[in-house]
Amino acid sequence: MSLNLEGRSCVVIGAADDREAIEKSAALEESGAQVRRIYDPQTLRDEDLEDVFFVISTPQDAALSARLRALADRRDFLLCCIDQPKFGFVAMAAIAKSGPVRVAISTAGLAPRVGKVLKNALQRAMDAKFARFIAHLAERRTSVQSEHPGPESSALRREAMIEAARGFRAEVSFAYPPWFEDAER
Repeated sequence: MSLNLEGRSCVVIGAADDREAIEKSAALEESGAQVRRIYDPQTLRDEDLEDVFFVISTPQDAALSARLRALADRRDFLLCCIDQPKFGFVAMAAIAKSGPVRVAISTAGLAPRVGKVLKNALQRAMDAKFARFIAHLAERRTSVQSEHPGPESSALRREAMIEAARGFRAEVSFAYPPWFEDAER
């Protein structure tokens, strides 16, 4: 699932030098959200979370996360407690981006490092050539739509775009740590 956060009020709780809080704030801002930071969870007041849509908390503090969950239940905001999935409603996906394409990877908060490795691999694969390919497909789609307008041409447009993408493929393989390979034997 993706959320449209354009113009929505979001709060990120985490220290000024907390890399996770910085990254989450930047991602929210990039999506058009209005982001407010609370650097010190000790200063958090219940009123700070009035009329918010989404809260991300990066301190791995069970007492803080439980308090936030109780507030979220009462105030109806979405909550993500990083590395504490039992408290939140939302697990943050790792996002690989190239041009307009976004690929979200989620491990439901259970293996965030695996999500990050997958994201980085996809990000490397979705290079400048990939972005140009997507741009060409978008141009082709616009052209096909103008050549074959109307609902009666839907199947024809779909077939033309399938043909345009024919030959594109993605190859995926995984390498596992020795401890896991040993356990699999």
